[in-house]
Amino acid sequence: MQKLTGLISAPHTPFDKDGAVNLTVIDQIAKLLIEQGVGGVYICGTTGEGLNCSVAERKAVAERWVLAAQGQLSITIHTGALSIVDTLELTKHAETLDIFATSVIAPCFFKPGSVDELVAYCVAVAATAPTKAFYYYHSGMSGVMLDMEQFLIKADKLIPNLAGIKFNHVDLYEFQRCKRVCGGKFDIPFGVDEFLPGGLAVGAIGAVGSTYNYAAALYLDIIEAFKEGDQATVTALMDKVIALIRPLVEYGGVAAGKAAMLLHGIDVGDPRLPIRALSAQEKEDVVAKMKAAGFMNHIKMI
Repeated sequence: MQKLTGLISAPHTPFDKDGAVNLTVIDQIAKLLIEQGVGGVYICGTTGEGLNCSVAERKAVAERWVLAAQGQLSITIHTGALSIVDTLELTKHAETLDIFATSVIAPCFFKPGSVDELVAYCVAVAATAPTKAFYYYHSGMSGVMLDMEQFLIKADKLIPNLAGIKFNHVDLYEFQRCKRVCGGKFDIPFGVDEFLPGGLAVGAIGAVGSTYNYAAALYLDIIEAFKEGDQATVTALMDKVIALIRPLVEYGGVAAGKAAMLLHGIDVGDPRLPIRALSAQEKEDVVAKMKAAGFMNHIKMI
């Protein structure tokens, strides 16, 4: 089965000034990502505020991404929702699209309480898009922190299209165990941008992240330096990563990340409640701090 390699962006869902989904801006985002060497997108996840969008909106976003990507980006659609009814509807819709994979995070209100319960949930979802690869989305934001090694061992027998796990956690020991399950058959794309060199060091071949929306070229240079064994360059470039992460920590990753897209002249609007929108002054501060981080020097000029 195909694996997610290189950088996979987790793009923002753009909203207009009235808070409605702004589909045309997706075209701008896709063009930027293709130009900057990103290999794929993971849409409607955390950064994409999927859980803050309606089923109809998420279907429209998915369809627009297929058009905007023009076959140049691998597309994974996050279809997880609080309701299994919504999750199944979104996954069935994804099955009709020209995409690579579907993915779900565990429900975060009524939660699966064991690995077996999580597997049963994923069995039901993955079966509704049988021709697409399926990734479980492992993130602490769900509040479901079960043993992913055991999840893969059990799910392997029950989910024919299981591709692997989108691993958004800092536990590199668990990551390594997942990489080795069933003879290493599963794809475990790494999902913590500021830990990328650590992920590479323990075998990551693909990385899914939000900062790849606007700083992909910097991370591609880090990957290249890592492959060449140039640790000094990796360390120097990670100084820039640390600097660009600081305003995300200060103001919140989704809100500040949306402001950072202004560096490329792309207005993706404000996040939806309950995420707090930044003031104009705060957005200016984010942009200033992002510029000072120096990563724009790595951007490819097309």
